[in-house]
Formats: sequence, structure tokens, C-alpha cells
Amino acid sequence: MSDKSDSYKVISDNREVRFRYEILETYEAGIELKGTEVKSIREGKVNLRDGYALIRDGQAWLLNVHISPYQKSADYFNHDPRRTRRLLLHKQEIRKLIGKVEQQGLTLVPLKMYFKKGFVKITIALGKGKKIHDKRETIKKREDQREMSRAMKQY
Repeated sequence: MSDKSDSYKVISDNREVRFRYEILETYEAGIELKGTEVKSIREGKVNLRDGYALIRDGQAWLLNVHISPYQKSADYFNHDPRRTRRLLLHKQEIRKLIGKVEQQGLTLVPLKMYFKKGFVKITIALGKGKKIHDKRETIKKREDQREMSRAMKQY
């Protein structure tokens, strides 16, 4: 029996980010959405792949995340799929992020979007871009891990 208070349903996961960036810290944020966006998210029509976050004028913004228009409503009520959306974070979290993004040259990228207690939440990560040799190392580790698990299965 699951308790509805800590229910957690992942809608979209951005696995490519873990390959492109070295993840240093993660933050959970709410998103300011329109009604048709929420309906479309419930159907799972979200793409986080090209998305990123910026901090402007003391507020966090999510850019380039594609939420498809809701099909069952009239065109009048629909939203722009790639519009800029405000992220809901605490002031002290935003201040901390400003320092790290500006001084250390880090990037804010979305990891996953999910429903938590009926609200749409997004996990954003502070990431440092990987170099080509780091990406090769990640691929090599993954292949070694697969080989080890295959060998263990046989015995």
C-alpha cells in the first residue's frame, strides 16, 4: 500500500546530461506553468534534452525545454512549446547558484521532471562540461561494468 503524501512519478529523464556534464550538486525546484502545460506534462509530452537554466534579475529561469501543446484543447488556450518558464527556488539557493555559475563557470541543466504530491517538480544540476577524454573514460567504465556483470551471470 503506497502513501500518497510521498508519491513520486517521473515524467521525463534527461540521461544525456550525465554523459555531457560532471554533476556537482542537484536542486529540486518547482516550475511556474500554464494549465495546458500541466495537462500536456501529465500525458508525458516533455523533452528536456536541449534545456538549460539561467539566473537573471535574482530569479531562476528554465529555457529551451519543449512541452508539446495540449492536443484536446482549442488553439486559443495553448502555449508556446519552448517558452521561458520561471523556476521556483528559495532566495538563498538562488544566491548560492549565482556565485557558482558566474565565478566557477558552471552550467545549470535539468535532470528530470516529475510529479511530487500533485505538483510538477524539476531536478536541476550544477554541472561542469566534460572534455572528450572524460567522455571516453565514461564509456570505457560502462563497458567494463557490463562485461563484469555478464561474467558474474555465467558463474
